[in-house]
Amino acid sequence: MLPIPPDMLAYITIDTEYSSGMVRERGPDCRARNFAAAVSGQTEAGEYGLGYKLDMFNRHGHRGVCFVDPMPALLWGVAAVEDVVGPILERGHDVQLHIHTEWLELAGAVHPLARATGGATGRNIKDFTFEQQCALIDWARDTLVAAGAAPPVAFRAGNYGANDTTLRALAHCGIGYDTSHTPGIAGGDCAISLSPEDRVPLRHEGVIEVPIGCIATVGGGLRHAQITALSAREMVRALRHARDAGKPCFTMVSHSFELVNRRRGKVNRIVRRRFERLCEAVARMKGVRTGTYAQDPPTVVALDPAETLAPADPVAETLRIAEQLASNTLYG
Repeated sequence: MLPIPPDMLAYITIDTEYSSGMVRERGPDCRARNFAAAVSGQTEAGEYGLGYKLDMFNRHGHRGVCFVDPMPALLWGVAAVEDVVGPILERGHDVQLHIHTEWLELAGAVHPLARATGGATGRNIKDFTFEQQCALIDWARDTLVAAGAAPPVAFRAGNYGANDTTLRALAHCGIGYDTSHTPGIAGGDCAISLSPEDRVPLRHEGVIEVPIGCIATVGGGLRHAQITALSAREMVRALRHARDAGKPCFTMVSHSFELVNRRRGKVNRIVRRRFERLCEAVARMKGVRTGTYAQDPPTVVALDPAETLAPADPVAETLRIAEQLASNTLYG
């Protein structure tokens, strides 16, 4: 009897973060309002942010990976990060490290971390030197642990804005996995020296790089596997293709706030239903299960790049474009 192949891992990840933009608009006293809008997803109809997504995971027996940004502690202390980490751990999900370096500028030059980085600021972690990136990663990791999380083993840069120096800094700091490489975003902030054909986990600059999933589009382009970028039909099809191609994992991205129009305080019913359908479909899918970096770390494989990409589906793409138009019209 032939051995049964292991299930492919679906990493459903949530970038979990306060809004630095709200701080710029409203000042540093907006912590409670910021949490309500960006993390808990408060609306007139209830909360549709982080807790809602984690409860949906639990309903279907899934494990989620939350990349939590501890940088707001620069302004508000560790308690602000505890408010984020606590609900994740209470529901049994994975906490990993996320860094938005925009918060350095908001904190100002008096903070010890600012002094450790020589007063440097930047939109992305790639804007800093190796030594500065090490200081940022060390501080953020220690702050995340102080907020109750286990020491992180994986990292994603805010805005995907990492470079090869970031990967070397992660390795130096003892973090073995990065998932900032985005084959499906042309011209984005990611500056890691990998190509759009690098779509499976591989060793690079001392860590294992775990690319964000993507699909082919009509016309020869790529589109990344984010809840706001692909329809449920496209994501499910991408998962099935990845499973059948022998990929060990497929990574999808979401955010703690993306089911809600934060300015209007209104749930986006189209994106919410998209997320719900994805959770339902993965629960039914044979040969696929959700995983975490802590318990189900990615494995390195060598596959023909041509076999790792779900081909374009003109019908699904047309329906998604219409769905996106309706979403933007109704919910902004």
